Amino acid sequence: MHRDAPGERLRIASYNIRKCMGTDRRRSPERVLRVIADTDAEITVLQEADRRLGPRPAALPRRAIVEHTAYQPLPVARNEVSLGWHGNAILVKPWIELEEVHHIDLPSFEPRGAVAADLRRDGRMLRVIGVHLGLLGNDRLRQLGAISDWIARQPNLPTLILGDFNEWSPRASFPPLGPDFRVLAPGPSYHARFRLAPLDRIAHDRGWQAGPTGLTDHGEATRASDHLPIWAEMALADRPVVHPVA
Repeated sequence: MHRDAPGERLRIASYNIRKCMGTDRRRSPERVLRVIADTDAEITVLQEADRRLGPRPAALPRRAIVEHTAYQPLPVARNEVSLGWHGNAILVKPWIELEEVHHIDLPSFEPRGAVAADLRRDGRMLRVIGVHLGLLGNDRLRQLGAISDWIARQPNLPTLILGDFNEWSPRASFPPLGPDFRVLAPGPSYHARFRLAPLDRIAHDRGWQAGPTGLTDHGEATRASDHLPIWAEMALADRPVVHPVA
């Protein structure tokens, strides 16, 4: 049963939807939406949500999201045809309130950017940043440094960074984020068929405590994209995580 109100813990998810192109070479936004709904996340960050060429039209149509899911896309696009910015989009359940959207330019040989949203949930403020980091290690370090510098200039909020970190090593460190952030790798989210590497990750600052994490690795999720969705259940640091008894 999917939740229809905020719970004790915040479930978040990240999913590189590969412009809705499945491993079966079939492009199906409807299938991607079913996978997103199956995560049961209150906040879902997407990568590759738009096509790459021209005005970057949405690969996952905004109207389909609203009509067929319980999610609302946040207004992070800077034109009328895209769902996201540099392919990054954020979907939220109706009880998540938007306060402000931000765009963070990231240094790279190719155009990259992150989207950030200051949100209110159950009366508490939080910040979510959606990223799709570069293919080169030096680029990724510089991009995380730019994000860290941006966070330092903002009002202090419990912060989550989710997305495709493009880091293959499960033991990699992310020094630009500094000691205040812990990076979670819920599992080998790429490739959806072969489970090669934990490219998709979640970073949280000291404003959060991490609960269970995992992959959506069954049913249509194994075909809808070349990545699997990752998820985590988080609690604000002053609201401790209560783990279920086995």
